[in-house]
Amino acid sequence: MLEALKDFFRKNWLKKYSSTVETGIMPLSQVRSAVAFIDVEDTSFDRCKADILAFYRDNGIKGEIFFFDFRKIDSQERLITSITNTILKRDLNWCGRPSREKVDLMLGSEPDLFISLVKNTDYPIEYMAKCSRARFKIGRVQLPGDTFDMVVSEPADKVLSEAEIFQGVKAYLAKIG
Repeated sequence: MLEALKDFFRKNWLKKYSSTVETGIMPLSQVRSAVAFIDVEDTSFDRCKADILAFYRDNGIKGEIFFFDFRKIDSQERLITSITNTILKRDLNWCGRPSREKVDLMLGSEPDLFISLVKNTDYPIEYMAKCSRARFKIGRVQLPGDTFDMVVSEPADKVLSEAEIFQGVKAYLAKIG
């Protein structure tokens, strides 16, 4: 019963808040701003963060990185990312929708490019991807409704880190121009 209720609200929120901006593959030369989402639980988190920042700098892109950190953090531990750009479990409502503050922060940067290196298709990343008004969306796993214009996934016989997937994203973007 509770799952059916969650699904009902999730679908309604997606219908209400999903972007209506037409998306499609665009050349890197047209990208002026970007936003990337990474999971801090990935073993390559630090390297991936550095790679994304270098990519932004090398291509003259004004970019932001948002972090998903759903770990259970006790009072002795500290966050390893900026609280401003980190979506914590406490930033999700009872249905898994990120807080308005975090969504507005992402939307406020008005990105041309949206990159999700998050390996799952859970509701928080689905909500952020569908709400984004970016004109080009790249993901690691396709979401319902074909949210992403380009999906860079792992080969069937290998498990790749976020940093390795991002190297693939960069290679494809370079080929697009």
